[in-house]
Amino acid sequence: MSPVSAVGLGLLGAPARDRSEELRRLAEGAARDLEGAPAEEIARWAAETFGDRFCVTSSMADAVLAHVVSRVAPGVDVVFLDTGLHFPETLKVRDIVAATLPVNVRSIRPRLTVGQQDGEYGPRLFNRSPDECCFLRKVEPLERALADYDAWAAGLRRDESPTRANTPVVAFDAKRGKIKVNPIAAWSQADVDAYISRWNVPVNELFKKGYTSIGCWPCTGRTKAGEDARAGRWAMFEKTECGLHT
Repeated sequence: MSPVSAVGLGLLGAPARDRSEELRRLAEGAARDLEGAPAEEIARWAAETFGDRFCVTSSMADAVLAHVVSRVAPGVDVVFLDTGLHFPETLKVRDIVAATLPVNVRSIRPRLTVGQQDGEYGPRLFNRSPDECCFLRKVEPLERALADYDAWAAGLRRDESPTRANTPVVAFDAKRGKIKVNPIAAWSQADVDAYISRWNVPVNELFKKGYTSIGCWPCTGRTKAGEDARAGRWAMFEKTECGLHT
């Protein structure tokens, strides 16, 4: 698929309806043409197509996606949602990424501090209404952060859970009117481990302590043998996603 700039597509300044339809068509074609392509090629397509209107999002469980994209698009923005409830180990990975990779880390915070949220909604909202807490501390901040972009990359993988089994490498995010790129969607955990070993990529130290998927500390636990990677997230609730990818 030949890269086409967002300017060349006429996206900038186009009416919202026309712009969304053009992005949808672009995503459908890219999903077809880039399925089976190396992660670097998928990331390169996005960077060349959207330029500075493309960013990477990272939970800083590891720096694999940021590293992959930085190799083909040095200087790319990496959006990190600083919820105020992260493990110290997660913030350590963020700081290492900012200091050592050729990327621009943007730490996006919620409108309310944890203390202000406690005052307005009551303490420990994550225990009473995790969906509402996730919206306030993750979803709404992401909406603000993505306002500056037409496309964003996420580190979703098909092998992480049944809800992610059909993740395309490129999709149109109709809710946000943007293109969502998943360069490592087809990777297995073995692929991730091999990449980390080859490039000495920063990894959250909690993986060595029984965690297999890492989010905010109140809603993240260790998993048991045989459970899927995300079983430790919101373990006391019928909840598997924070809302960023639904």
